[in-house]
Amino acid sequence: MAQNKQKKKPANAKKAVAKKPVAKKPVAKKAAVKKPVAKKPVAKKAVPAKKAPVAKIVAKKPVAIQAAKPVAVAKPVAAKPLVAQPAAKVVPAQKASYKVGNYVVYPTHGVGRIMAEETQMIGEIELRMLVISFEKDKMTLRVPVHRATAAGLRPISSNDQMKKVFITLKSRARTSRGMWSRRAQEYEAKINSGNIIYIAEVVRDLHQNVDQSERSYSERMIYESALARLVGELAASEATDHKTATDKLMKLLRAKIAAAPAAKEAA
Repeated sequence: MAQNKQKKKPANAKKAVAKKPVAKKPVAKKAAVKKPVAKKPVAKKAVPAKKAPVAKIVAKKPVAIQAAKPVAVAKPVAAKPLVAQPAAKVVPAQKASYKVGNYVVYPTHGVGRIMAEETQMIGEIELRMLVISFEKDKMTLRVPVHRATAAGLRPISSNDQMKKVFITLKSRARTSRGMWSRRAQEYEAKINSGNIIYIAEVVRDLHQNVDQSERSYSERMIYESALARLVGELAASEATDHKTATDKLMKLLRAKIAAAPAAKEAA
């Protein structure tokens, strides 16, 4: 009866399902991080400094001192009475006189004429100036009187000096086999020196090739510049015009060239 009294379980009741135990995954343990251990400083052993070698002291041998030789004392000589000699004559230097109207030669410009003499004030200094006109170049130059000679200004050559010029033109030409550029510098230096003999040498040396077609332009220009200087001074010295002076010089140079073959045949 007691069993009948037990309550009946509903038909819809679900049966209890036994749960399977879930296996747990093993958890990886973290590696232990080692802490850096501070190293103890190692004490360095002190190295003893090397001792410098001690230089041995060498005893020097005693130097024998020689006795000084007695110096002979010169006997005093009785001075002779001085005889008064005649004083040499002092020749005063001749200063070139530059007068208005005279022709002069300036080294780098050739023959010019003194047109006037004027006074100029440069600061607080008063200077006397020579006013020189160069007709060919159409130029006027002012030269201080006290510096005229030092600048190379000189009077026109005299007749005796012009005779030396003619002798130079008749002499044998100097032949040079060096480079033309070097010879051209020498010729230009002679022309700009203002020396009439040097200018005549340039004309003499370059005139022998005057008719050659192979002559360079620079050689012709140097020859014509030297010839113009020579003609200008000859015309001023002999008081003639440039045409007459040119004809005289060319006649002399042509006669020299014509006489050259005859001289060779005679030799």
